[in-house]
Amino acid sequence: MASPNPYLPDQFSGIPLESDPAIFTDLLRGLGVPSLEFRDVYSIQTEDLLPGAGLALPSPLHAFVLVYTTTPQYEEGIRAERQKARDEGRGYAGYGESEPVIWWEQKIRHACGMFALIHAVANLSPVGHKYIEKDSLLDKLIREAVSLKPTERADALKHSDGIAKVYNPASERGTSELLHADDETPGHYVCFVRSPKNGHIYELDGGKNGPVDHDEYLGGDRDMLSGGLKLVRDYVETKMDPARPHFHLMALVSSDA
Repeated sequence: MASPNPYLPDQFSGIPLESDPAIFTDLLRGLGVPSLEFRDVYSIQTEDLLPGAGLALPSPLHAFVLVYTTTPQYEEGIRAERQKARDEGRGYAGYGESEPVIWWEQKIRHACGMFALIHAVANLSPVGHKYIEKDSLLDKLIREAVSLKPTERADALKHSDGIAKVYNPASERGTSELLHADDETPGHYVCFVRSPKNGHIYELDGGKNGPVDHDEYLGGDRDMLSGGLKLVRDYVETKMDPARPHFHLMALVSSDA
């Protein structure tokens, strides 16, 4: 017998986003972010992307969103690790203004791309969310979420009709064959972003047991380009499915850059 599905599609389509900067940028616009956009990243070597280099990224660089192929064993390991932490009373419980980054648990199947997008843009400024239009869908979501405990926060996003109405058309765009809620996806999205409060670079994945602070692993490197790319390379080298070695990296930057 198949194990129960831990994700509930509710009003969301259950179709994963295609990793396309145009699709992600249009979704940003629909959520209320007019001044930022996603761009393809054509190298994971820092020297190739520095100012003046041939593949240089615009500055400032706000966040990276990585999609990579995974194995069933890796996915199951993440779920088991999360459950073990909760069983031992170590489940993530952060909320409120003291939280260094705001994080949502993923309770919407196949929506990891949307979670990566929201994690990226929601953590760019400590107060006021200067990149997000006041009273937009995303502004309201964040303002509500800050004071909510993780389970309540996840439920608020899962039941957001407004965000679902923006997400669903975006999920049906692209050139790849559409996958649906009962299909297995070949890849998974993760976001790397710097905390606006302590400057540390975090890994934000709604399938894990909360945000992961990588400051120690990075040796205190808090530069989004060099530190973020080190994390990307680690994922590509150690976590990507070696039998299907595919990944795509996007950067969140200013639209006028």
